[in-house]
Amino acid sequence: MKASYFPDHFIWGVATASYQIEGAAYEDGKGLSVWDQFCKKEGAILYGDNGDIACDHYHHYAEDIQLMSQLNIPAYRFSLSWPRILPEGTGHINQKGLDFYDRLVDSLLEKNITPHVTLFHWDYPQALLDKGGWLHPDSPLWFEEYTRVVVERLSDRVEHWMTLNEPFCHIFLGHKTGEHAPGFKLSDKDILQIIHNTYLAHGRSVLALRSLARRKPRVGIAMVGSPVLPATESPEDIEAARQAMFNLKGDGSDLSTIGLWFDPLFLGKYPEGYEKVFAGVLPDIGPEDMKIMSQPLDFLGLNIYYSGRVRMGKDGPEGIPETLGMGRPRTTMNWPITPEGLYWGPRFFYERYKLPIYITENGMANLDWVYADGKVHDPQRIDFLTRYLLQLNRALSEGVDVRAFMHWSLLDNFEWAFGFDRRFGLIHVDYQTQKRTLKDSAYWYSTLIQTNGRSLFNP
Repeated sequence: MKASYFPDHFIWGVATASYQIEGAAYEDGKGLSVWDQFCKKEGAILYGDNGDIACDHYHHYAEDIQLMSQLNIPAYRFSLSWPRILPEGTGHINQKGLDFYDRLVDSLLEKNITPHVTLFHWDYPQALLDKGGWLHPDSPLWFEEYTRVVVERLSDRVEHWMTLNEPFCHIFLGHKTGEHAPGFKLSDKDILQIIHNTYLAHGRSVLALRSLARRKPRVGIAMVGSPVLPATESPEDIEAARQAMFNLKGDGSDLSTIGLWFDPLFLGKYPEGYEKVFAGVLPDIGPEDMKIMSQPLDFLGLNIYYSGRVRMGKDGPEGIPETLGMGRPRTTMNWPITPEGLYWGPRFFYERYKLPIYITENGMANLDWVYADGKVHDPQRIDFLTRYLLQLNRALSEGVDVRAFMHWSLLDNFEWAFGFDRRFGLIHVDYQTQKRTLKDSAYWYSTLIQTNGRSLFNP
């Protein structure tokens, strides 16, 4: 592959989420989140784990920032806990919660680490769920209020913002399949209404950021970016992949179609055939709704881990069977290793939506432990990242405007329904002692950053 390298302005970083690392679930006035409640449900989380303590980042944030500084990490994407700031979701502001994020931002800036703030990464206030949650017609206004509180406090120092993380996951897994909090299994009609309300919340949040931020904001959103890969690079198979990603099929699987989740935000309309495919279960759509939810963004964030493949058949795209059989490589999430996703994903999304691309999450769950020599050796993660980043470099070399890569994650953490069983971090966490140990991949990533990606080609 041609070594075109990464541009000088490229942003390298790491990412985390509040509920997965903070702990302090019942301290300093924080309200309950839906994940606090969901973790109490028998059988909801592997081994009965919960995020009450997690990585105890609430008390160890200074140590974690020092480790980032030691690794020369220039950017840190993290989320805020809505109920830590507004315990009831609206109204009363918990100053101790805002004070924590004040300290976090100040400490990052002191170490020359740029904060990238995600407003919502799934820890929805339980008090708002009790009022109807994302189905309530006022839910967009609730999120706008929360945004205003945060922006008024932090925007004198924070310039980089994301409204939501992976709307698909918190809506589909949380409200349709019940695998995630709040654990609901709602009708398609309710799901479509929740999507609509969530996207109105996003749009109102963007408007609040644009109007109130004291520093000119760069605003985006982090989406599930799992692309569909073409079986070959023939024009027919490439077109099959595009169709499989963005076109509604009308076969009952369309709640998972990428176009349904992306087009309203970036094209200002639901995909072609939306009214027909979802006839009888359409949400209530106001006259200004599409304009609000499709507010202009500065970038499109993509969380990409693995991909499926299709080829063009006589009747359209045909899926290729899962590639996990016959001993093929996979992560401990049982996800196939498909590096080409970091080429085709940015390419397809950039072609369709014409926005600069940030890879806001990429990484792998691995079987990591502290070896007898006191170190954590994770060559699989280094190989995984090498393969994926070379594909991202290919996209860049062909003109795709990719501007950032955020590794998931900084720390091993609470992996939602899998509890603490899956380790994604560059830093190993002993959950009993809270001891942090830099993995081999952390040092490797540090070198990658310092060489701006050139070490991929000159290992």
